[in-house]
Amino acid sequence: MQSKKLLIVEDDFLIRITLAETLTDDGFVVVEAASGDEGLAMLQEDDSIALLLTDIQLPGKLDGYALVLAARTRRPDLPVIFMTGRPDVQSSVANPRDFYISKPYLPSDVSAAAKRLTED
Repeated sequence: MQSKKLLIVEDDFLIRITLAETLTDDGFVVVEAASGDEGLAMLQEDDSIALLLTDIQLPGKLDGYALVLAARTRRPDLPVIFMTGRPDVQSSVANPRDFYISKPYLPSDVSAAAKRLTED
């Protein structure tokens, strides 16, 4: 089985690196971005990214929702895990393959969701 590539967009370095480490240990190829703008550039350059994991509140021009809207203009079926500290959040960009995880979360919970969303 070929490893799936995931993009983590999270501005908190410690959260991002911990999550990347867990997902790598669980067999994923992980690339990282610290802002929505950086994440969109990576998605536009690399069609092999199979899953986007994004915080909703991000620095720069694009928050997590704007990032997903922009990404889905090219990749409408891209699955997304939204990571948020606001449990009451619902998305106007909702897609059946979207998944919400409330902070604080266990990295293993994110990994389990990533596995489900990237199953062939």
